[in-house]
Amino acid sequence: MTMPLAFVVTPSQPFPLGLTPARSAEQQATHTVNLAVYAPGLEAVDVHFLDESGTWHREPLPELTDGVHHGLVAGMPEGTRYAFAARTKPNGRVPMVAEAQLLLDPYARAVDVVELPDADGDFTRDQLVAVRVHDHFDWGGVGKPGIPWRDSIIYEAHVRGQSMRHPDIPEELRGTYAGMAHPVMIAHLQSLGITAIELLPIHFHLDETHLQDLALPNYWGYNTAAFFAPHTEYATQAAQKAGPQAVLDELKGMVKLLHAAGIEVILDVVYNHTAEEGPDGPVISFRGLGDRYYYRTDPEGRYIDTTGCGNTLDFGNPRVVQLALDSLRYWVEEFQIDGFRFDLAVTLCRDSQHSFTPLHPFLVAAAADPVVARTKLIAEPWDIGVGGWQTGRFPQGWADWNDHYRDTVREFWLSDRGAIEGGGMGGPTARLADVVSGSHGLFAASGRTALASVNFVTAHDGFTLADLCAYHRKHNEANGEQNRDGAVHNRSFNHGFEGRTEVESIIAKRTQSAKNMMATLMVSLGVPMITAGDEFGRTQQGNNNAYCQDNETTWLNWNLDSAGRELLDHTRWLIRIRRDFLERQPASYPAREESNYFHWFGADGLPMDPDRWQDPQERVLQFLLGSREGYLDGLVVINGSPDVTDLVFPEPFGNEYAFELRYSTAQRGEQRIGTVFASGQADVAEPWSLTIYRAREGGPKAGVSHPRAVYGKTP
Repeated sequence: MTMPLAFVVTPSQPFPLGLTPARSAEQQATHTVNLAVYAPGLEAVDVHFLDESGTWHREPLPELTDGVHHGLVAGMPEGTRYAFAARTKPNGRVPMVAEAQLLLDPYARAVDVVELPDADGDFTRDQLVAVRVHDHFDWGGVGKPGIPWRDSIIYEAHVRGQSMRHPDIPEELRGTYAGMAHPVMIAHLQSLGITAIELLPIHFHLDETHLQDLALPNYWGYNTAAFFAPHTEYATQAAQKAGPQAVLDELKGMVKLLHAAGIEVILDVVYNHTAEEGPDGPVISFRGLGDRYYYRTDPEGRYIDTTGCGNTLDFGNPRVVQLALDSLRYWVEEFQIDGFRFDLAVTLCRDSQHSFTPLHPFLVAAAADPVVARTKLIAEPWDIGVGGWQTGRFPQGWADWNDHYRDTVREFWLSDRGAIEGGGMGGPTARLADVVSGSHGLFAASGRTALASVNFVTAHDGFTLADLCAYHRKHNEANGEQNRDGAVHNRSFNHGFEGRTEVESIIAKRTQSAKNMMATLMVSLGVPMITAGDEFGRTQQGNNNAYCQDNETTWLNWNLDSAGRELLDHTRWLIRIRRDFLERQPASYPAREESNYFHWFGADGLPMDPDRWQDPQERVLQFLLGSREGYLDGLVVINGSPDVTDLVFPEPFGNEYAFELRYSTAQRGEQRIGTVFASGQADVAEPWSLTIYRAREGGPKAGVSHPRAVYGKTP
């Protein structure tokens, strides 16, 4: 007689990774948890945890499944601190916690620092540990705003720097998650017309070793140590004192309040490398759990670094892809995050030959994931490896930071101006026209439209908008690297004087150039992104790589001078003009080619032709924009020359149009707002200016002036 097979049921599970509550009521009563960690580099793994009395315990994870060590462990209630360690002698003595190399759980939901005792009970070193927390939070029925791409205005900001110097925010809230969501800050964002705030990294991060040696911090936070845990130091002191759970709740409260105000939250995420740095860097987590499995290496085991940060996570390993996707899904589901900007995204999409591919398993998995695919996915489409520049090549469902746009707008308004005023020559208008109309040549091959282009003139790295107009060269001496760090070729122009000045004529020129770039951003097809503080002329005193400056260099100064208040008013006005224009277009604008068009004219009102496009002397351009299904709604006149230029308004399609002046960066432009012109009528375009008109067929007679509009009012 054949005996039935005996099935052995494993009490623990290799999934999900990290710490999860055990399932049965009896196990929950004993605070039993399922622990699972991908540690293919270790033969056996223990968990060390600290109980409520301050006593350390060690328990083995007895099961091993496909590189995942797992087991059920009792006595770990919420608030328990824990870490993993290798069992160096699986069949013999296991090191005490003081002797063990403790490793942070890659799936830690919260991170804390504890002091480890030595064998005599003396406290000897600080140790990063994971903390058991819960995911319960009362969202009060507040849902996600769900802003369409075409209506989005992104605002890139730093949690700490945004509110550190705001006089109307209570001191205890400044520089925190709570400060970011204070009513005063929300009112500012709403008055601008911001629809999404993109936060520099808030994952738990550490300072690099070389910065510690210089007594400088990693202010930007691009040095992640834990992909599921928020950065503790951005919480208020009250939350930090209350513990990790209070930190999570404060961050969720920030998201809740921003959502209630109609503002989405996008996270800047760094999955390309970790805080373990190069081969001589600290062992924190991944390196101890399985160095050659988590990181990209060559056949000799040496790191392949395409990030410039010492190591590169290996997205050729399905477990690394899983880590990133699990992290993204967690932030969406538990923190209601609306989207992500991926730092050095090309690194995440390199194949086994280290080449970028838009069919990489990570991109395929993200597109197929029912949670992640519904969010806004933004690529920083480059890294420092071979073939690292991939703007325009990411697949459908993604948007790219458009550095082509950034460089072109800077060149036209700044470096060209410097060349012309120095007796040289600027470039033709063709390149500017290309980026203003959506950079079609960059994105068409990937099957995407202008909405895949995240247009920006500045970002956290590089000069601020004000500094682009005030500095010819970088001034990064405070970073401790003898000014060697930071970009050299900035396409900036100081308008005749390096740095801060009290000369009113220079200040006026700089302010006008800043307005020109902001106005260009708002009339361009694509998704505009503003860097925090650029709306009122924030300066970093010429530092174009202020990643290690956690001080007044990077903190926004809310005490505005007259030029700052003027630029703020203009920024608000421009966003309102953009919003008003989009409301008049069909829902498909500008996602379908037939739903949008530009008509280009020279200063004489005649259509542009190939020769004119390439003529560097042709620095005045008119373009009509709108849609066949909606309205031919706007006329924009750009004068990128030092001369007052005669202008003739165009006559599109042989029909007469009226053009009502709505906005201008010209020195006398504000006084003329409301004036109406007709097709064929002559006017002038002032030097270095951008002017916006509302276009409509027929209308009042030319020359009729409407009551002067006031900046800041809805157009």
